[in-house]
Amino acid sequence: MAELRFEGATRIYPGSNEAALDSLDLKVENGELIVLVGPSGSGKTTALRMLAGLEDVDAGAIWIGDTEVTYMPPKERDVAMVFQSYALYPYLDVAANIAFPLKMARVPKAEREERVRRVAEMLELTEYLGRKPSQLSGGQRQRVAMGRAVVREPKAFLMDEPLSNLDAKLRVQMRADIAALQQRLEVTTVYVTHDQVEAMTMGHRIAVLRDGRLQQLDTPRAVYARPANVFVAGFIGSPAMNLVEADVVDGACELNGARLELPESLASAATGLGKVIVGLRPDALELAGDGIAARVEVVEDVGAEAYALCSAHLPNGEGRLIARVDARRPPGQGESVRLRPLAGEAHVFDPATGERL
Repeated sequence: MAELRFEGATRIYPGSNEAALDSLDLKVENGELIVLVGPSGSGKTTALRMLAGLEDVDAGAIWIGDTEVTYMPPKERDVAMVFQSYALYPYLDVAANIAFPLKMARVPKAEREERVRRVAEMLELTEYLGRKPSQLSGGQRQRVAMGRAVVREPKAFLMDEPLSNLDAKLRVQMRADIAALQQRLEVTTVYVTHDQVEAMTMGHRIAVLRDGRLQQLDTPRAVYARPANVFVAGFIGSPAMNLVEADVVDGACELNGARLELPESLASAATGLGKVIVGLRPDALELAGDGIAARVEVVEDVGAEAYALCSAHLPNGEGRLIARVDARRPPGQGESVRLRPLAGEAHVFDPATGERL
């Protein structure tokens, strides 16, 4: 196990003027599982590959434990990667695939076999040790890929979207398995995903990236409850947060039919700006007799919950609002409704900088 650190780490690909990763400062504690999350092109995979030694570092430094590894070759870093594509050898059986890194390290045969046996038992692969990858399901192949990483007993695990090739049900099971395994082994882990549900359910902390820059680093609950800026607010949460530009008059936001009183801690700053961006989660809007006039376009029934996607006349013109509604008595498509913001549930951002007030 080891602490991992990025210190001003920057990567600029040849032929580009923009940094794929721009001055990243990030510390992963010993034994922590941290998730790098962001949209395509945010720099999360670049950061992981720089940590593994698969991408050059154009500025800054990377540390594993007390050793600076910025220019150290991958094989000397003692980290194990799990890829999206499994990267198994098709002509080797499961036992040989798991044992492969030990064989390359010239670990004695008896010790290899014992370590493979222990890992197979841990990952419930014992009955498949004699099978080839082609004889396994997607979930079983991913467990073999994890076994090959675990058997090395590395200082850190690096996982690059390992579940993206699996179906939805299997992804839920596998993310629980990975989180439980990491907790059991207490190995420092960096996990990359574009799926914010994976990030929210797996990480001790999550690092939200955009355009190569770190936007926010905190626990999943803290990022959800207090997003640092408009980007994080719109990216974390499903369905996404409603973001509405509104005028501020006497410490309250005017939302075309709804007046949202701001707490004293925000009222003065918001009034000084004149306009703010108000963020409202779908569960912070309720159907009521008064509020923002809207028309229901679609109702998405997801079982225990339902969401009404509505067109609404907002201060900046026509826009869309999503509200959580009673799944047993949802409004009908085309129905005119009123959406009332719940007091104390609004997030307020500076429209010029996008930063939270």
